[in-house]
Amino acid sequence: MEKKNVKIKRYFGIVVIIFIVIVLLFLINNMVYQQKIDNNLNGISEGNLNCKILDKSLELGTEFLLNNQKPEGNFNYEYDWINQLMNTADSEVRQAGALWGIALIYKNNPTTRLGEAFEKGFEFFENYSVEGNDGSKWIEYPNSQSLGRTGTVALLSLSIIDFLRSAEDIDKEFKEKLTSNLDKYLKFLISLRLDNGQFHQSYYLNNGTGYGSPSPYFDGETLLALVKAAKYMDKRELIPMILDSANSTYIAHVIEALKIDPDSSTTKGFFQWGCMSYFEIETTEWINSDKYSNNVIYLTDWMIDVHRTLERTRNTAYAYEGIIHAYEIANRKNDSYLIEKYFSVIDEGLYKLTTWQVGGPIPNTFLKNNPTSDKFAIGGVMNHKEEAPLRIDVTQHQMHAVILAQKYVYDC
Repeated sequence: MEKKNVKIKRYFGIVVIIFIVIVLLFLINNMVYQQKIDNNLNGISEGNLNCKILDKSLELGTEFLLNNQKPEGNFNYEYDWINQLMNTADSEVRQAGALWGIALIYKNNPTTRLGEAFEKGFEFFENYSVEGNDGSKWIEYPNSQSLGRTGTVALLSLSIIDFLRSAEDIDKEFKEKLTSNLDKYLKFLISLRLDNGQFHQSYYLNNGTGYGSPSPYFDGETLLALVKAAKYMDKRELIPMILDSANSTYIAHVIEALKIDPDSSTTKGFFQWGCMSYFEIETTEWINSDKYSNNVIYLTDWMIDVHRTLERTRNTAYAYEGIIHAYEIANRKNDSYLIEKYFSVIDEGLYKLTTWQVGGPIPNTFLKNNPTSDKFAIGGVMNHKEEAPLRIDVTQHQMHAVILAQKYVYDC
């Protein structure tokens, strides 16, 4: 019995030591991360982005998107440029996101080539649209089985909205076509709205009926589409519904999600879409619109301090689509601490991601060791610092972040 007790005490002692080591490692890691943030706040930044780098990166990223658009109007989904292999997989949501990327770049710098690319992409999705008896319209993407994705319709709506916002010389007939289709897509999105203010994540292709529980991604994408429609397309009748959904999605995907998991994947999925939506609302004169700036700040502090975006090893360009909006809010509030905090993260993080761009202005070691002149690769952004496959949505998100950085952070 005595030997048994000695063994138990020994094992218990080992467990205690292991526990203490784990706690110490966690605390040290946390201190190192916080020190990194503090160093950046004191001007010790590892980044140093500037307009020259951002301009070149956007120029190359634009070429990548254009060169990877197929004759039909959709895009090459993923290309391994080292092995010269096209991935035959596809994602309807990311395809619609790529078209939104074209619209955003066109808005930033309208050119004939971008305009033609947008029109070709829109025609692709229109060819796979189905109109219901109520006048709504949804997407039946090629090779889909029985369900469509809400995010596809939301991102297509965003594409149309942002293109219409910037196309001053658009052909009258094409403008009318876009406007008519937008109304039908928006009507369909509204039909997917649940009683709690969130949205079905899917719908039946045969009749457009909503299906499935809400998704943080699609809730955010749909909210942003509706906000921009009300704000820029004069759909003011949507405002009460938007504000209700803005609150319900924040409760579900932020407040409740973080109670369950402080580093929730649900909150991560909602992050940039929520930030962009709340920023758009905050910059209106709608009732209590000013309160939404707090949502953006809270989400951004979570992304930096809890999710620790600077430590992530995959591409995190999506994060800067949100953080940069928080930076602009901090500027408007003249909050010097948040301005410095957010700037340091943007400067370091986006600089790092720019080194992952094939043929880019500041290539990392992996790219220097694997030079290429492949037109399907140049300008594409890797999802990891040493992984060749170039997925269309990764570059799309990063180019949007670059545009936001040019506008709000570096005054390019």
